[in-house]
Amino acid sequence: MDLSRQPVADAPLPAAVPAAHRWNAVVWVLCGLVPPAIAVSDAADGTKYTTYVLLAALTVAYAAVAMFPENPVLRPSGYLTVLTVGVGAVAYVMGSGAALFIVSLPHFWIYASGPAAALSFSGAAALLTALGGVLGRSAGSELLTGNEGFVVAGYLVGAGVGLLVHRMSEQSEARARRLSDQLNHTQAALAEAHRRQGAADERERLAREIHDTLAQGFASIIVLAEAARAGLASEPVRAAQQLTSIERTARENLAEARALVGATPPPGGAVQGAVSAMLRRTLDRFTQDTGIAVDAELADADCDQQTRIALLRCTQESLANVRKHAEASTVHVVLADGPYGIELEITDDGRGFDVGAARGFGLDGMRKRLAELGGELTVTSSLGDGTRVLASLPAFAPGHEEFV
Repeated sequence: MDLSRQPVADAPLPAAVPAAHRWNAVVWVLCGLVPPAIAVSDAADGTKYTTYVLLAALTVAYAAVAMFPENPVLRPSGYLTVLTVGVGAVAYVMGSGAALFIVSLPHFWIYASGPAAALSFSGAAALLTALGGVLGRSAGSELLTGNEGFVVAGYLVGAGVGLLVHRMSEQSEARARRLSDQLNHTQAALAEAHRRQGAADERERLAREIHDTLAQGFASIIVLAEAARAGLASEPVRAAQQLTSIERTARENLAEARALVGATPPPGGAVQGAVSAMLRRTLDRFTQDTGIAVDAELADADCDQQTRIALLRCTQESLANVRKHAEASTVHVVLADGPYGIELEITDDGRGFDVGAARGFGLDGMRKRLAELGGELTVTSSLGDGTRVLASLPAFAPGHEEFV
């Protein structure tokens, strides 16, 4: 018996009836209604048919409140009133009704609005059952029998069990509310953590994009401006070329800035077309701006947009490091397209550096950019022996429509 459900007073029952309630209904019919019907099958017609009518009325009342819980006319308190009067009437007609009363006890706790109502309805049913049994016996019978004792004992035991289960139910509900509050708090904290992580990831992405585009462009402008200023008198043609490069770089930076803030679509010229042609333009411009010779072997690799961007950014960052730190005279670039992916190797004959002691944003940004596309970055260098940068990428980046 499930005595833990305590709906509010006269409130509609939920549409989904718990399985334990259905089993209780089966027990009530088989052990509460069927035995009286069998017991009066040989009784006088008045007793038999009156009992059948009362049992049928109880069955209909229970079926109505169970099958149509949301009907405002069929309220649990109305059913409990019918049940209370019904068990008393059956006891009066049959001269006893302890069994039906005891089997019906769970109904008072299931459908009552609370412990007080359950005790009141079941107490009234116990009184009517005992009184009906006494009044319904034939003259000369004992005034009190074991039936009345069973009724009283059943009421007391039912009241004790009902109160105990109600208390356990309240504790369970309180515990469930606490767990629900904790869950809501945890979900809110998790959502806030996701929001903060998303903001941090976006800041890191913007920082990487700014470093790879705007910062590199500004650094190039500074170097070109210094060189142009130094050569205005002695190399006017060279200075004019450098000023043109400054203008072009500034325009590209402006386009990149607009793209970052979403004002215009990203500039497509730098990342459109074959990746080899894209890198060739970048290398030619590097040679033009710095005078450093570049030896390039660029395969016609087939790759998606994100991979082209990653290869371009790695090339730009590597060349920027060569210009700022390496003091190299030659750069060798190889782009190879293999069956499992693309490799970009950039080496220089500069002074090299200690890779383990390097603390730059550029290398870390390249590693993360490649990792997002399923690739990796390998940097090999030592003092006096130049530097080798190897970027490995799958031919098609996971998560993009061109990936196969």
